[in-house]
Amino acid sequence: MESLITWIRELLTGYGIPVADAALMGTLAGVLLVLCLAWLGNFIAKRIILGAVDQIVKLTKFEWDDALLESRVFTRLSHLIPAMIINAYGEAVLGTTPEVLTGVTAAVNIYLVFILVSVFFAILDAILIISEKGKNTAGMPIKGFFQALKLVATVFGLILLLAIVLNKSPVYLLSGLGALTAVLLLVFRDAILGFVAGIMISVNNMVRVGDWIEMPKADADGDVIDVSLTTVKVQNWDKTITTIPTYNLISDSFKNWRGMSESGGRRIKRSLFLDVQSIRFADEELIGRWGKIDLLKEYLNKKREEIKKANEERGTDLTILGNGRRITNAGTFRAYCIAYLKAHPQIHQEMTFLVRQLAPTESGLPLEIYVFSKDQVWANYEAIQADIFDHMMSVIGEFDLRIFQKPSGRDFQGLLGRGQPASPDDASKKDEADKKTD
Repeated sequence: MESLITWIRELLTGYGIPVADAALMGTLAGVLLVLCLAWLGNFIAKRIILGAVDQIVKLTKFEWDDALLESRVFTRLSHLIPAMIINAYGEAVLGTTPEVLTGVTAAVNIYLVFILVSVFFAILDAILIISEKGKNTAGMPIKGFFQALKLVATVFGLILLLAIVLNKSPVYLLSGLGALTAVLLLVFRDAILGFVAGIMISVNNMVRVGDWIEMPKADADGDVIDVSLTTVKVQNWDKTITTIPTYNLISDSFKNWRGMSESGGRRIKRSLFLDVQSIRFADEELIGRWGKIDLLKEYLNKKREEIKKANEERGTDLTILGNGRRITNAGTFRAYCIAYLKAHPQIHQEMTFLVRQLAPTESGLPLEIYVFSKDQVWANYEAIQADIFDHMMSVIGEFDLRIFQKPSGRDFQGLLGRGQPASPDDASKKDEADKKTD
């Protein structure tokens, strides 16, 4: 390049052009030539080399090269070629003008810093893509780590830019960074807290993308769709999105339903409130009626033999109602519920299975059903639960039991022997009739 510029200058001088003008024109010609080379290098890199790389990546079976291509790592690397050409030939072209050479070199170095930082960002994006597709790391909240690395790279990039602009060593600027620590902590407070929280969340495996979490304090109840350095996004069941600071997942409590999803069942926990005034011993007629129910035949036969044997051993006088053991309608209904749920195809028989009485309340005797459905899908789960309790409330009359329900206005009207209240039109007609009578 130096020989070419010298030849151009000598050629122009030979045509009678002054030396100073010939030198300037030679420099301009060199600049144009370097710019053409830079453009040509950029064209070859993007049109030819990147095209070939794209075809090679499509032919390979590896996933990492697809991730590099998707995150545009090769495209950003191609931007280095023009800068490298300018750096290589800049001194030869602008050696006679040190001030201009210094400015051009600084501009190229600034450009290189931007390109290198962007390439680093693209590599991190490629690693993130590979991690999200991996079986062991799928759903893990690692996005925050990569954002933290990007933040650190940005800080170092800014330091390098300042060093280039001020013509100082980066070490000199780093030595003065300690005085700005308090300011940096204040500016990057959320990022630092989010980074620490991200480490704790990842190590303890507290939250993953796709988890159903419930956090009443943040009014969040839905699926986690993103875990970043400073925020966690939750798409609620009403399709709204709640943004929670990452650190809040460490400092506050929340419920993660992942255990339910991984267990293979979903809990049904609901009570029927029996009217205590309807609970009584069963007579032979009632027991005979229950004996026709398929789900109760085995239970009644076994229970009657057990009670008969116990009463005979004790010599109990069964003519007195309070003596001995007897079958009750509440106990038989509880046995029916157990048999019905045991035969239900959508109830998980290997998980917790309870049909129990709780302490009586002012609303009656709670009979709690505590089981797990096999289907975890919300709509299906609710349908299974509704079908079970629809059946229980419909069949309870066969056991001479009543569901407790607080009295309504109609109940009080029936108790007092009153009909339906008169309509406003009837009341006005009655007033007019009274006036005419008067």
